[in-house]
Amino acid sequence: HTPMYFFLLNLSLLDLGSISTTVPKAMANSLWDTRAISYSGCAAQVFLFIFSVGAECSLLTVMAYDRFIAICRPLHYGTLMGSSTCVKMAAAVWGSGFVNALLHTAIIFSIPLCQGNAVEQFFCEIPQILKLSCSDSYLRELGLIVFIACLFLGCFIFIVLSYMQIFTAVLRIPSEQGRHKAFSMCLPHLAVVSLFISTGMFAYLKPPSVSSPALDLLLAVLYSVVPPAVNPLIYSMRNKELKDALRKLIQWV
Repeated sequence: HTPMYFFLLNLSLLDLGSISTTVPKAMANSLWDTRAISYSGCAAQVFLFIFSVGAECSLLTVMAYDRFIAICRPLHYGTLMGSSTCVKMAAAVWGSGFVNALLHTAIIFSIPLCQGNAVEQFFCEIPQILKLSCSDSYLRELGLIVFIACLFLGCFIFIVLSYMQIFTAVLRIPSEQGRHKAFSMCLPHLAVVSLFISTGMFAYLKPPSVSSPALDLLLAVLYSVVPPAVNPLIYSMRNKELKDALRKLIQWV
């Protein structure tokens, strides 16, 4: 019931929701040798994916703040990160993700589509759907994409600044083993966050001149499949308590 485990629970739910929105349908289409998805299914996929990704970006920012307080303000941790504060942060994360997804879905599916019905991606991705539009109203969605991209960039900058303060505090630790442990926990997380945000922003904001089916597919996999698959290894298998619990479970079995 500590803040770290509370946020890890929320992260695991968002990762599960994110990867369950896209991969099972793609696998089913591959097994049945089809590329079909219904209009309502596509809308649901857009809503759930944007909800999961937007909420996860906000949650990663909150988790970076939690680690910053724990390492740089340890004496104030109990006051600043109380249970009510953590619940409010989690509620803000889920609420912002819901509003973000609702705006995206409402705008994207109010645009008339007249360039066919083939989405050149393994899931209903907004940039690919926009290619099917022949209306100037898609500029509304592009403006919303730029706005959300700025929010994601703001989250990334906040995370980087938090980790810079964390690294500065860690370098003051006299024990080399303590410094190594702290860096081994922070660097993989920072790498996954960088991959998640940078590839997602590039996929949504790249100019049409550099677009290609192979590049679009690679970027989509990097920001939609890789982070949810790698996060459990980073946050769970590097945690001593969880490793001890898993070891006891294996011995019991």
